[in-house]
Amino acid sequence: MSSDLKIGIVTKEWPPQVYGGAGVHVVQLTEALRKVSGVAVDVHCFGGPRTDGAFGYDTPQEFSSANPALQAIATDLAIANNLSNVQLVHSHTWYANMAGHTASLLYGVPHIVSAHSLEPLRPWKAEQLGGGYQISSWAEKTAYEGAAAIISVSDGMRADVLSAYPNVDPAKVHTIRNGVDVNKFAPNPDASVLEKYGITGSYATFVGRITRQKGLAHLLRAWKSVPAEHGLVLCAGSPDEPGIGAEVAELIAELQKTRKNVWWIKDMLPHAELTAVLTQAELFLCPSIYEPLGIVNLEAMGCQTAVLASRVGGIPEVVDHLKTGELVNYTEDHAKFEGDLTEAITRLMAAPEILKKYGEAGRERATTHFGWDAVAQATIALYRSVLR
Repeated sequence: MSSDLKIGIVTKEWPPQVYGGAGVHVVQLTEALRKVSGVAVDVHCFGGPRTDGAFGYDTPQEFSSANPALQAIATDLAIANNLSNVQLVHSHTWYANMAGHTASLLYGVPHIVSAHSLEPLRPWKAEQLGGGYQISSWAEKTAYEGAAAIISVSDGMRADVLSAYPNVDPAKVHTIRNGVDVNKFAPNPDASVLEKYGITGSYATFVGRITRQKGLAHLLRAWKSVPAEHGLVLCAGSPDEPGIGAEVAELIAELQKTRKNVWWIKDMLPHAELTAVLTQAELFLCPSIYEPLGIVNLEAMGCQTAVLASRVGGIPEVVDHLKTGELVNYTEDHAKFEGDLTEAITRLMAAPEILKKYGEAGRERATTHFGWDAVAQATIALYRSVLR
């Protein structure tokens, strides 16, 4: 099929190495873009060669033991060297931003950035990257200020971009919300998955990376005061630095000493198992302290599960309070935040009719407002506008 628009997408995450919401977004967006007549998409990704048509790059050998931020920049330069054949580059997360920025300077093509998170709002990344945090912050700021356009995944994220980077022209920042594939994230009542992991009784669940951003440690401290009859399934792995990994492991071990119904699944679940765990949960928990949109909430809603989340970032644009779930205010007073989580969890887990109503409304909202076809069309319209 001939195409009049050729896009280069640059991403750190691409199957089989997808571990966060940004990676899920890139995969789903690419699939949706490729369905549109007249559009061709090349994917350039980190993590070595791929067999699915994507162009995969290893970290250049000379940087194999370098700081992770330097590794990312080195990989970006290798990618930029191969972007001469596209009309526009679209990069996702700071890891990939420098590939797009450099290619834009080198070949005179527009660079669009998708804002999934912002380095100035994640100071704990210094624990992971050390001095590399200064490099990641510089790379992101430089790319954002030089971009032809910036896509924010929520209105909350758009406000954060303009606050963090006051030199950015507000007219360049466009909100195009994340989508969810409600055919892939649909109710899956397969009980054999629960049997496989030994999960019994009613439970709430958390799905996410182990990082301070996701608020898992707060949830675990809150859970100490949740009545013991309620189970907790934690699908949580890939700690982004040893400190938070150790803290979470210790909190889980403490809970498991007195409760038999706390399950920790560390490996990323196959898709069918994930939807089974989400569907059969009474309640999905998202206690994030920072969340530009929270694609995982959309996935839970697609599986017709009620959501309890923190009122931060773009989450209120997804979770309709008292209709598809409930929101708890995040505060720097962590004892209060954890106490409020305990109260809401305890109240909702004892109210199955409310949870059922929230779940049904959540599926309807995900289907009606967050389809990927609409996301793709809005994204292509933005591509064409910067190419005029």
